[in-house]
Amino acid sequence: MIYELLHPIVTPLATAIWRPDVVGRDNVPATGPVILASNHLSFVDSVVIPLTSPRQVAFLAKAEYFTGTGVRGWISREWFTGVGSIPVNRDDARAAQESLDLALAHLRGGGAFGIYPEGTRSRDGRLYRGRTGVAWLALQARCPIVPVGLSGTDQIQPVGARLPRRARVRVEFGSPIQVEGRFDGMPQGRARREITDEVMAAILTMTGQEWAGEYNQRQPDLPA
Repeated sequence: MIYELLHPIVTPLATAIWRPDVVGRDNVPATGPVILASNHLSFVDSVVIPLTSPRQVAFLAKAEYFTGTGVRGWISREWFTGVGSIPVNRDDARAAQESLDLALAHLRGGGAFGIYPEGTRSRDGRLYRGRTGVAWLALQARCPIVPVGLSGTDQIQPVGARLPRRARVRVEFGSPIQVEGRFDGMPQGRARREITDEVMAAILTMTGQEWAGEYNQRQPDLPA
């Protein structure tokens, strides 16, 4: 209900201010389970994608986004709750798996789910190797993955900035990657790796980022 109330108001306002260049909306299936797998440059990525996607998208979001104080904490909590985000304690491996299970339930219910295969945002702008949770979800839910390429979101609210700024933002929804039936008989570990690498290659083509070739390691949280 919060999403249905906020989306018609926030989307035109945000579009008028930031005027994002959005490409490939038609690549997102109108119905049925689908994963939107994106590169991750900024805290605001989880705002930009729901605002530009043609359908509601739920994300895993770190638990701190739901527990902040003050006006900013209230806005963060209301937004992430409103778009159906699923809180995860990133320091608890068991809680992370439980969150993936909730994400799988969301997909099996026909929803759209957003995920960042890099695991955490890139602090240097490079694209890092993807972790295979995205492929695990797709194989379990038997649903397509739409790669998403974001550019410029790191300039909306750079690390250390207290307020958002105007910046040129581009959002590209790539062609869906089908997994159903393609990896039957293949060892699961290999299938997950191949799917994830295919997703990251698609994102790299859309964004033109420098390829890091390694996993991104989570840094101590800094002010967004």
